[in-house]
Amino acid sequence: MKIIERKQYLDKLKRLKGTPDIKVITGVRRSGKSRLMDSYIGWIEDNEKDVNIIYIDFTSLQFEDLKEYHALNTYVEEHYKRGKNNYLFIDEVQMCPQFELTINSLHSSEKYDIYVTGSNAFLLSSDLATLFTGRTYEIEVFPFSFAEYVQYYHLEDTDKAFAGYMKDGGLAGSYAYREQEERYKYIEDVFDTLIVRDIRQKYKIRNVTLMDHISDFLMDNISNLSSIRQIADTLTRNKDKINHKTVGKYLEYLCNAFAFYKVRRYDIQGKKYLSSSEKYYLSDHAFRYAKLGTRNMDYGRMIENIVAIELMRRGYEIYAGVLYKKEIDFVAMKHDEKLYIQVSDDISGDTAFAREVAPLLNIKDAYPKILIARTRHEDYQYEGIKIVDAANWLLKE
Repeated sequence: MKIIERKQYLDKLKRLKGTPDIKVITGVRRSGKSRLMDSYIGWIEDNEKDVNIIYIDFTSLQFEDLKEYHALNTYVEEHYKRGKNNYLFIDEVQMCPQFELTINSLHSSEKYDIYVTGSNAFLLSSDLATLFTGRTYEIEVFPFSFAEYVQYYHLEDTDKAFAGYMKDGGLAGSYAYREQEERYKYIEDVFDTLIVRDIRQKYKIRNVTLMDHISDFLMDNISNLSSIRQIADTLTRNKDKINHKTVGKYLEYLCNAFAFYKVRRYDIQGKKYLSSSEKYYLSDHAFRYAKLGTRNMDYGRMIENIVAIELMRRGYEIYAGVLYKKEIDFVAMKHDEKLYIQVSDDISGDTAFAREVAPLLNIKDAYPKILIARTRHEDYQYEGIKIVDAANWLLKE
């Protein structure tokens, strides 16, 4: 399979080299965490002389005997080399029960620069501080961006490239298959056999059918406001035996595994967070096509999903904005920066354009306001709102 350099993530790892943190590489299954680790190891070996790489891949039978934390600790210590910079890389670390005991012990020795990847259900962001006694730094890896898709295929026609990305998504493992049906079969298998399997193992879920129904509901309602009560009531009407508490737990599990991202609502005028309902976005929009087919296609919602993931990839915290009962798709925040963003597929008609800019025109503060749509034109301004073509915006840093 073809490999491209994922510069954004590789540069972050380079900046973290030598820091005392335990570096934890997270992200949805098949997003490229292991490939990133391999690339980083190669870069270290090419750029550093006195280096000792200790690499353990628990998916390989070569390291089967190390799936006991004492054995893992012994192996690492035996491969330590005095007088060199010792790097420890462990892929799929959760396959060694009580791995955290070994990692914490090795970290406290201050002899190793430590990097781990693992199943997301077993390396939750919320659990890292509890698992590891030392400071951790999380590097979240997303599926291929549109820019990486263009780079992978060496595409020059932006319009055709965007149409392809809308269909194919960002799980690069699927690109090895020639037919779209085979690609979607791969993507569906990633969701069903890897993501859902992780959740079942972690939380000992027996009612897998109910989990499927909840994930199908979320996929069918991407970018729509949803509440736990609404989901429970809908599934109850469809003869699922379910209560609100169970729905809440299953939603949490799906988000913990990076299958979905929950986006809370934000009252722009009152500057407060609202908890009545949220939006959910898929970590890769192609999961929806692979699982549900192309029925009820709404390209505007899929573009909104792509923009949501891209904003998170660029380091923004995102919220669904509310102002005077009007919805703004995203309030994106990073440090002192704030953006108001509306997303649409087609704004060529006067009615559609007026509908999309109206919420942004109501915002009176001076933060940038952007309308992202498939304009197929260069950027332009309207009443202080920047109108940007979706494909062009995705290709810019």
